[in-house]
Amino acid sequence: MPTADFSLLLPVYAGDDAAFVRAAFESSVDAQTLRPAEAVIVQDGPVPAALAAELDRLVAESPVPVRLVRLAENLGLAEALNRGLDAARHPVVARMDADDVSVPERFARQWELIDAGFDLVGTGMAEFESDPDRPVSVRTPPVGAERIRAHARTHNPFNHPTMMYRVAALDRVGRYEPFGKMEDYWLGVRLIDAGARVENIAEPLLRYRVGAGAFARRGGWGEARTEWRLQRELLRMGFVSAPQYARNVVMKGVYRLLPAGVKRRLFRGLISRGLPGDRA
Repeated sequence: MPTADFSLLLPVYAGDDAAFVRAAFESSVDAQTLRPAEAVIVQDGPVPAALAAELDRLVAESPVPVRLVRLAENLGLAEALNRGLDAARHPVVARMDADDVSVPERFARQWELIDAGFDLVGTGMAEFESDPDRPVSVRTPPVGAERIRAHARTHNPFNHPTMMYRVAALDRVGRYEPFGKMEDYWLGVRLIDAGARVENIAEPLLRYRVGAGAFARRGGWGEARTEWRLQRELLRMGFVSAPQYARNVVMKGVYRLLPAGVKRRLFRGLISRGLPGDRA
């Protein structure tokens, strides 16, 4: 099976399911038509014995070299990803979450664009609840530099677990910074603002697992405050205008504070079709 000069980056923490981690890893390595040259698994703090044993099995059985970075403490996603970038031996990195499933041609499609000179390439993704082959919705991101930049003023233009990027481009903007659950949105905005070449593939090349609590986690005062802090940063850096800032603060703040059931209906019925790519 052919490989290319990129590293798979897979962060894992105590709350992850061992079986889901194996499925995520195998779909992103064993099953790919173009495999990564290596995989970097970052264990973010102590994990249950079953998960630790599963990580050891993946290292032993993987068809490509695996670097397992075990952090003594849980440092959070942003720092775990940065530690993984430090460990990666290749100039390009492909993100993967520990409970999602990659489509077999995902990396081959993304690598074509990276090889053509793009700095960041995302894809569409299909959400599923228990069966990856039975999606409940599809997230179609904006395509083309102008549409991506315009979309980023109101929503995350990249589905974050689908990202493939050049490490040098991230180095130029300071890599990941802690920002609640919006570190990927914040990274994407900084890359766009710095002039990075970005693109999306519209097709859903990743299956994204959503559980019963997914919409509850997207809301509450904590998430609303993070949203408002992000909007202040976008205004400060001139990425959004004052009117755009005011609209975003009101509309996105209201969304964060709605009950989970209402958010689910709105997102599935309106947002996922009218505002594609909003991963935050």
